[in-house]
Formats: sequence, structure tokens, C-alpha cells
Amino acid sequence: MEAVQTNANDPAAPLQWSKTLFLPSWTQRLKQIAARTLGTGQPALAVQLPQGEDRKEWLAALTVDFYNETRVLYAALAEACTALHCPVMSAGPKYEYLWVDGAGEPRRMSAPDYIERLFDWVEEKLEDETLFPVHENWPFAPGFLSSIKVIFKRLFRVYAHVYHCHFLHAVTLGLDSHLNTSFKHFLFFVDQYQLVCEEELVPLEKLVQEFRLRCKGDSNRL
Repeated sequence: MEAVQTNANDPAAPLQWSKTLFLPSWTQRLKQIAARTLGTGQPALAVQLPQGEDRKEWLAALTVDFYNETRVLYAALAEACTALHCPVMSAGPKYEYLWVDGAGEPRRMSAPDYIERLFDWVEEKLEDETLFPVHENWPFAPGFLSSIKVIFKRLFRVYAHVYHCHFLHAVTLGLDSHLNTSFKHFLFFVDQYQLVCEEELVPLEKLVQEFRLRCKGDSNRL
């Protein structure tokens, strides 16, 4: 598993994943726009399509960002997520996720195995130039939107597992605030572009409702 670098003198410093997924050069401008808006402290505004930008290019750039962010967070907590402690990939006692690969049968596996397989699958999709063009203004494949919906559905499962099974460990490491900020950004993005259906969000239903209410309150104060 890739290493995560932390600053021992500043626990609040951003986590840094030692492996950086290759990004087409044209995404850097969009990433900078997103970072500037997110820095205002209003994550719901940070996900809105900037004026004059292409919708699919915006979705592609932020999909890569969310993949990297989710992987960094999980790597920071991975020492607590072992096959012994998490023998199944679950989000609490009511929800278990089985891995389906292609046309194969659904398979039960430990959470670390499931999540590592999930990350490998997402990375393979992101590096597929037919889905994520490497040059600006190149056409996206017809199945682009349906593909990123599956990506976000699966990335949500990492958050669901972490909140249900490793939140106390996140608190111990001082990462709970970072986790909450990351998930709020993720939630507002998938809500804005209808990328994850409500049924998939049920394992974190109460948290989702709380963050949405806060977002609505913040919007009313603008």
C-alpha cells in the first residue's frame, strides 16, 4: 500500500499520498479553480460548474481529485482496517458490500481487500484514455457519465466503511475534522450532479441529512 506522509509538528496539515496519479495537463487549471473556491470555506459552492467551463471536463478533473482524496484518507486509517478486524466489507451491521468484477459472481471479502481492489479498479478507469481524454477538448466516450457514477458509488462505500468502523480511530489520530470536510465536499459534489442515488447513501443517512441541512443553512445566510 502506498505510504502517507504526515507532518508530526502540525496534525492539521494536509495529508500527502506518496503516489500521484497521472493527470492530463489541462486538468490543472480546473483543479486550481476548485481549490480556490473550496478555500472560501463553502464546499457547496466549490462543486458548482465554473462559468464558461465544459461540464464533462469539470466532472473528470474533480473525479480524479476525489479518488486521490479518498485514497489518502483511507491510507491514513489503514492500520486499523485489517482482515482480522474487518473480515467483511461493511458499513455497520446492516450493510455489507460484495465485490462484483465484470460478469463474475459477487464475492465476499475482507474490507482491506475490497477497498484495495476498489482503488485499483478506479485507477484503471481513470487511466483509460477513452474515458478520460488526455488532451483538452477531446471528446469523451458516450459511457463517461455512467462510468463516473459507478466510481462515485464505490468511493462512497469507503466513506461508509470508515465512518461506521474506523471513526474513533480517526478521532484518535486527529483526522475526524479532515474526514468530515472531505465527505461534505464529496456529498455536495455527488448531489450537485446526481452521481449517487439516495438508496446508496442510506448507510450514512443521518450524517448525509445533517450535512445537507448545514449546507442549506449556510446558503440562506449568503
